[in-house]
Amino acid sequence: MSPPVSPIVARWELALRLRRRREHVGVEVRTITQALGFSRNYWSAVENERKILSEESLVRLLDLFEFDDEERDELLALRAAAKGRGWWARYSAILDDELQRFFGLEYGAHSVRGYESLLVPGLLQTAEYARALMTSEVTLRRVEVDQFVEVRMHRQERLGGDSPLQLTELISEAALRQEIGGPPVLRRQLEHLTRMIEKHADTIELRVIPFTAPACGLFGASTVNIIDFENPRLHTIIWQETVTSWGVIDNPTNVRDISGAYRDGLRRALSSEDSLALIHQRIKELG
Repeated sequence: MSPPVSPIVARWELALRLRRRREHVGVEVRTITQALGFSRNYWSAVENERKILSEESLVRLLDLFEFDDEERDELLALRAAAKGRGWWARYSAILDDELQRFFGLEYGAHSVRGYESLLVPGLLQTAEYARALMTSEVTLRRVEVDQFVEVRMHRQERLGGDSPLQLTELISEAALRQEIGGPPVLRRQLEHLTRMIEKHADTIELRVIPFTAPACGLFGASTVNIIDFENPRLHTIIWQETVTSWGVIDNPTNVRDISGAYRDGLRRALSSEDSLALIHQRIKELG
């Protein structure tokens, strides 16, 4: 089955297809603004996913761009989907627009390839481990912690269901040793990790880059997620995150370079079997 419908992905696809069609048929922006009666700034917001055309305006635009009947139906359906409300919208008080966009893209993705240098990836964290990460008041107020933990648990719902996310996670061995929340919390987190890997063997792959790896293009990175979609019209995008900054990367050159670094990381990582064995060894060490 296909991934669930995401309003964020629908909005992105609608904007992409309108922009590509405009460029293909050679319609100038001035022609569009005159025909539909709005400003260049408004049209720019439409092409950059910040605005959604009214149904009436979209119909007029489809006429101007000479879409055939099949595509017209698809684009009108995309507009209806884009007007929906994803689960992440309930947390708009604590999530900025870029984070909401990331969660919406992840929700509608076919696969995610992630890298973490020091932590267990968010999609595989226990609530206890996630809470331990967020107890510092340096970046979060205490009253926000519960909501952010809820958000993380919501994200994990994509690992199950009829069309589970295809997840490949690459982590440094340091993530198995950094005692987030203390040894008992880390031990329970690693036990959860092994259960998830074994339960979802067909859809979750986790690989560990050992301390013995002499180099890797990802070293020095923090959180990286490479997001792919089932729809061939949608290109690969990347989410990158540090302590104080985060955002979507869709520049083709940057996507190519980061994807290449990820492939290098996979080459230097232990096999899935050896990675799982290392996790079990670490659990024993934690007692």
